[in-house]
Amino acid sequence: MSDGSHESAADRTTDEKQYVKIGGMSCVMCAGAIEKAISGIAGVTAVSVNLGAEKAQVTYKAGIVSPSDIRKAVEDAGYRYLGVEGEDTENLEAQSRELDLREKRNRVIVGFIIGIPLMVLMFFPMAMHGVIPYVMLVVSTPVFIYLSHPIFSAAWRALRNRSLNMDVMYAMGIGVSFAASLLGTFRIVLTREFLFYDSAVLLATFLSMGRYLEARAKGKTGEAIKRLMDLQPKTAIVLKGGQETEVAVQDVQIGDNVIVKPGQKVPVDGEVLTGTSYVDEAMITGEPLPVLKEPGMSVVGGTLNQNGVLTFTALKVGRDTVLAQIVKLVEEAQGSKPPVQRIADRVVAYFIPVVLAIALATFCLWYFVLGNTLLFAMTALISVLVIACPCALGLATPTAVTVGVGRGAELGILIRNGEVLERSEKLTVVACDKTGTLTRGKPEVTDVIPFGTTAERLLGLAASVERYSQHPLGAAIVARARERQVVIPESTAFDTLGGKGVRAVIGGQDASVGSRPFFAERGLNPPEDTEMRISALESEGKTVVLVALEETLLGLIAIADTLKSSTPDAVRGFKKLGLQVVMITGDNERTANAVARQAGIDRVLAGVLPQDKAAAVRELQAAGNVVAFVGDGINDAPALAQADVGIAIGSGTDVAIESGEMVLIRDDLMDAVSGIQLSRKVMARIKQNIFWAFAYNTALIPVASGILYPFFGITLKPEWAGLAMAMSSVTVVSLSLMLKRYRPAL
Repeated sequence: MSDGSHESAADRTTDEKQYVKIGGMSCVMCAGAIEKAISGIAGVTAVSVNLGAEKAQVTYKAGIVSPSDIRKAVEDAGYRYLGVEGEDTENLEAQSRELDLREKRNRVIVGFIIGIPLMVLMFFPMAMHGVIPYVMLVVSTPVFIYLSHPIFSAAWRALRNRSLNMDVMYAMGIGVSFAASLLGTFRIVLTREFLFYDSAVLLATFLSMGRYLEARAKGKTGEAIKRLMDLQPKTAIVLKGGQETEVAVQDVQIGDNVIVKPGQKVPVDGEVLTGTSYVDEAMITGEPLPVLKEPGMSVVGGTLNQNGVLTFTALKVGRDTVLAQIVKLVEEAQGSKPPVQRIADRVVAYFIPVVLAIALATFCLWYFVLGNTLLFAMTALISVLVIACPCALGLATPTAVTVGVGRGAELGILIRNGEVLERSEKLTVVACDKTGTLTRGKPEVTDVIPFGTTAERLLGLAASVERYSQHPLGAAIVARARERQVVIPESTAFDTLGGKGVRAVIGGQDASVGSRPFFAERGLNPPEDTEMRISALESEGKTVVLVALEETLLGLIAIADTLKSSTPDAVRGFKKLGLQVVMITGDNERTANAVARQAGIDRVLAGVLPQDKAAAVRELQAAGNVVAFVGDGINDAPALAQADVGIAIGSGTDVAIESGEMVLIRDDLMDAVSGIQLSRKVMARIKQNIFWAFAYNTALIPVASGILYPFFGITLKPEWAGLAMAMSSVTVVSLSLMLKRYRPAL
C-alpha cells in the first residue's frame, strides 16, 4: 500500500538538453509543426525550433526519452533528422545542405530554361490555337512536376500534421494555375484564355530560386558556431606507460598526461606539468598577444601552442571544457525566443487563414460583384495566395538572433538568451562594482603607518590576520609582507566580520583588521594627528584599513587599486549609449568618490556591503530604472541576479558561465559597452526586419488583389508575385547577415 510519498519515474529523472539538427524546414509554420511533433513525446518538457539555424533545442527527461524517439517524431512529421550535439554530424549536415542547394539550383536552371520560352510564346496569339497548347502541355508537365514536387510534398506534410503553412498556399496557387491550364487546353469548362503554363512553371521556379538564395544565406548564420567547434582538435597525444599515444579527443580522460607540441592546438583543459611556451588564446579570449604558460598555469582546449612543448594534466574534458561550455551557451542563446518573436509567431499563426479569406474575397468581389472575367478573378486569386508569404516575418527574428549572438561569441561576449537582447535595449542605468570591474582588482600596499610600533611588526600582524582571507585587499597586505620578507606570525580562529573586517587569534591575543567605521563602533579611533593623513590618503583614491591587537590600535595601512586603462573609455561609451553610470562599492565615500572622479562616474553608492549590493540594485529599479549590473560573477552573484541584465566579467579562462545573462570572457569593461551596443543593434535589426516584412505584405497584398486596376490598369501576374515573395525572405536574411560586420565600440 502506497503512502503517497513515492516519486514517479518521471519525477526521479533529470532533465537533459539536446540540440537536434533538422533539414527540410521552409517557413515558420514548419518550425511550429516540428515543435508540436516533438512536444507530443511523453517526457519532453520544452522544445524551441530555430528556423534560421535549422535546429531544435529539446529538453526532456533522461531515461524516458531517447534520441531515437526525437528522430522518429521529426521524420514522421516529414522532415529530415540530421543528428544531435555530441554526434559527428558535421559531415552529414554539410552533405545534406550541399545536396539540398544543388537540387534547388538545378530546379531553378531547368525552370528558367523552359519557363522563359513559354512566357515569350504567350505574347503571340497563335499560342492559343491549334496544337501549340498541346505542345506546351507536353513540354511543361514534366518540368512542372519536377519543380513543384517538393512544394506539394511539403503541403501534404503540413495538412497531415493539421497545419496550414505557406507550402499549402503555394501548392494552391501553382496547382490552380496548372489545373486551369489543363482545363483550358482541352476546353473543359474553361477556354484557352486560361493557359497559365508559363505562370505555373515560372511561379514554381521563382519559389525555388527564393528558397535557394534563402538556404544559402541561412547557411551562413551559424558560421560562428562552426568556427568555435572547429577550434576543437580531433586527436590528442597522451602519455601511456611512458609512450606517446595518439587518441581521439573524446577518449581523453581526466588525469591523463597530455603532450602538446609547437603548432598544435591544446585538446582539452588542464594544468601545465612541465615545459614553457607561449599560447595564443585569441580564439577564446580575444586577446591578441600570446600568453606565456609555465608549470602550474592553466591551458584551455582550442588554444594554439606556439613555440615550446607542454605536458599538462587533463582537468576538464568533453562537455566540461571551457570551449564546450561556450558553444553550449551560444547554442542555447541562438535557440531562445525573445518576446518579440513570440508575438510574430502568433501573428503568423493567424495570418495564413486571413490571407486565404482575402484571396477568396478577392475572387468573389471581382467575379460575382464587379462582374469582371473569370480569368481576371482567378489571376488575382493566385497572386494573393502566392504573394502573402509570412516567411519573411518568421525569419525576421531567429536569423538576427542567430547571427548577432554568434558575432558576440566571436568577440568574447556571450549572450545567454534572446530576452537579454530586449532588456538591454531598455536599459537606463549601468551599475558597476568597483574592485575587479572598474579597477584592476589587484590592489597594492602604498603606505604603512604604525602607532607606537614598527612598520614591520604592523605589516606582519596584519598579514597574519589576512592570510586566510579571500579579499583582494587582504591579498595585497600578505603579498607586501612576503615581498619585504617580514615575519608573519601563526594565527588561528580566522573569522570575517560581516564585510567590515577580519579577525584572528595571534599568540593568544585577538587581532583584527578592518575599516574605520568598524573600529569606531568599538570605540577605537586613530590619533587626532593622523585624521588629516587618512583623509589625504582617501582623497587620493586609496583604501585605508586599521590594525588592532586586543583593544589597541597599532596603525594603518593604505592600499590602492588602480583603474583599468579601459575604464574611462568604457564609462564614456556607456554615456554615449544614453546610460547613467553608477558605482557601487564597499569603500568609504571619500575613497569611492576619488575613484569615480578618475573614471568619469557621476554617481556613487559607497559603503555598500557585499550582501547589500542586490538591495542597492533593487533601490535603483524602484526609482523606475532598468538596471544592468556589471560584476565579477562570483562575489556579485546576488546583484547580478537582481539586475534586469546581469553582466559577468570573466578573467581569461576563469569565466563564470552561470553567473550572468551576459558573460564577458575578457576582463575588460569595454566589452560590456560592446555587449549592450550589439544587443541594441540586434533588436534594431529585428524591428527593421519585421517592419519590412509587414510593409511588404501591407503594400503588395492589395496590389495583388487588383486594387490599382480600376485606376491605373495595373495588375500583378502570379509569377511576379512569386518573385516578390521570394525576394522578401532573401532581403530579411541578408539584412540579418549584415550583423556579422559589427565592430566593437571604440
